[in-house]
Amino acid sequence: MRSDFSFKIETRSTSLKARAGTLTTSHGVIHTPAFAPVGTKAGVKGILPEQLKTLGAEVVLANTYHLYLQPGEKIVKNAGGLGKFMGWEGPTMTDSGGFQVFSLGAAFGKVISKFTRLNLVENEPVVTPSIYDEEIASQHGQLAVIDEEGVSFTSHLDGSLHRFTPERSVELQHALGADIFFAFDECTAPTESYAYQKEAMERTHRWAERSLKAHRQNMNAAGKQAIFGIAQGGQFDDLRRQSAKTIADMGFDGFGLGGSFSKKYGDDSLESALAMLKKLPEEMPVHGLGIGEPNDLLAAISAGVDLFDCVAPTRLGRHGSIYTKHGLIHLKNEKYRSDFTPLPDVRLPMSYMGTEGFTKAYVSHLLRSGEMLGAIIASLHNVSFILNLVKGARQAILDGRFDQYRADFTRDYYRK
Repeated sequence: MRSDFSFKIETRSTSLKARAGTLTTSHGVIHTPAFAPVGTKAGVKGILPEQLKTLGAEVVLANTYHLYLQPGEKIVKNAGGLGKFMGWEGPTMTDSGGFQVFSLGAAFGKVISKFTRLNLVENEPVVTPSIYDEEIASQHGQLAVIDEEGVSFTSHLDGSLHRFTPERSVELQHALGADIFFAFDECTAPTESYAYQKEAMERTHRWAERSLKAHRQNMNAAGKQAIFGIAQGGQFDDLRRQSAKTIADMGFDGFGLGGSFSKKYGDDSLESALAMLKKLPEEMPVHGLGIGEPNDLLAAISAGVDLFDCVAPTRLGRHGSIYTKHGLIHLKNEKYRSDFTPLPDVRLPMSYMGTEGFTKAYVSHLLRSGEMLGAIIASLHNVSFILNLVKGARQAILDGRFDQYRADFTRDYYRK
């Protein structure tokens, strides 16, 4: 562990692997399990940093690929690092940029979802974050070429050519200055063959070693920033187990659960990925990359995952969908035009919504008419819902009732 980074498990579930802990960084303590709202470009869409704090967020994750292109890592560094640049006083994280670079290559134009679920309440398909990232889709950026040394890719902004290697990704993330960052990895499509998944996994392991070496050679960053290694392996259990053990043995500060977990393709399920955790030291903190669907969060917590990030809460909010304890509802649907009941299951601070709260009809109107406020309200609602769900899980672990907490939520969430 780094000198400014530590992880302590406070309580374990009696029947499952779920645990409550504290993760200490140089910018504050994260009480785990914890959800990190995603501020892709150093800003969580539609939500001010102070609002995130009021909602209960303790850590925010930003994206290396996007910040490298705009405004550039030097500007963020000169601002005092990611947290100061975005006005966030708590802990921060950055991903390696590999996920987005992959979106420019093999996955371009293919919606290969990390999570695809059917909303059982309103019987509509719901696609949450995908390997094909809608934020980088453009007439540019349709090229990513992977070789042993790294990845060459074109910018989605102007088509200019760029290159990431493990060393370059680490250099960028040192400049961004997040408390926790990730080693550079190859994020494969779940539809790739066993042979390619194995090849990519082994390349990811070599890149992990290079990332770790580059980090340790920078003594200034090595004392303040923690680096997590990412395991891959696609939909194949034996590869995942091998990858987990290999990454765990390298000496990283934490573990990243990588890959796609879509059941749409009959591929790599979340349950299979969670089996990787059996190969890890119990004291190693685990981050679930891109895990954000409510029941997946609880399943991952039950298996011992400590941290999560996902763009789903704000992305779904911008498209007019909100979480409720009975599943997603789509506020643009006709039936909500004259539904004057308040938004359910989340009470935002009064300073955000007045004493009576916003009605479904009002937010539906805003969303239908393209008013920015509609997306902001829905995003606030969704982020609050997920933060409260995970914080409730933490308290349930501390109270020795996590099994019941998960069972009660699952029963209600899929109740028609």
